[in-house]
Amino acid sequence: MTARRRPSVLLSCAMILAAAVVGVPFYYIVVNTFKTQAETAAAPLAPPSALYLDNYARVFDSTPIAQSFLNTLYVTVLSIVIMLVVGSMAAYAMLLRRTLLNRLIGVLLVIAFLVPGQATLIPVYRILVALRLVDSLEGLILLYAAGSIFCYFLIQGYLRSLPISIFEAARIDGAGPWQIYWRIVLPLIRPILITVGVFQTMWIWNDFITPNVFISSPEKQTLVLQVYKAVGQFGVDWPAFLTLSVIVLIPVVVFFVAMQRHIVNGLLQGGVKG
Repeated sequence: MTARRRPSVLLSCAMILAAAVVGVPFYYIVVNTFKTQAETAAAPLAPPSALYLDNYARVFDSTPIAQSFLNTLYVTVLSIVIMLVVGSMAAYAMLLRRTLLNRLIGVLLVIAFLVPGQATLIPVYRILVALRLVDSLEGLILLYAAGSIFCYFLIQGYLRSLPISIFEAARIDGAGPWQIYWRIVLPLIRPILITVGVFQTMWIWNDFITPNVFISSPEKQTLVLQVYKAVGQFGVDWPAFLTLSVIVLIPVVVFFVAMQRHIVNGLLQGGVKG
């Protein structure tokens, strides 16, 4: 009995240690939003001596949080919709017609997926300049829409786990490609669409490099850029920086917790069918 309990005790200790490693930075961020600059510098890990809420009041007074939130929400929602629609359509089309041309396109997509985004910043910037989409939220949406490649690979893997007889039966009954896509494919791939959508949402919401390079107007900045504003040339306003970080994290944490069940179901269904 003791021998059986020993692995579970070791596993519990390992999980507690892992939770502590993950939880300490989050504790550090949240606790220091309720401190003054001097108190944060003196004892960053100590609990606050009093509940100091001036950091939040100062941040909301000096920073256009509402406008940045709407900008981030607008870019995130439209980008996710485009990625899921394009990725699912491409995966369905490649599965429907397995020709040599489609295989070559698949190889090109793999190569494009492997190229780091940082390596293409300059040519992409020049393209957006030519399209007059630099310093615009629509330009950001166009850039994030390239994430359709990632969605395509995951959705295609999920579609391959489904029995092809479903699509053949619908075709025999007279359904066209669009009818099969809307009435059969989309309901069947709903779990993987939700899973991919959640991960891509977290990526876009927390992304810093893309808006920092392509957005310069203050009224078009995202929430992450507002956090970066707290970093000065010769110093950092740590209370403001950490307070803005908490404000940015709250919607993502709430969204992830709300969608956690769907993420697990999508991963489990994909694993079982595969």
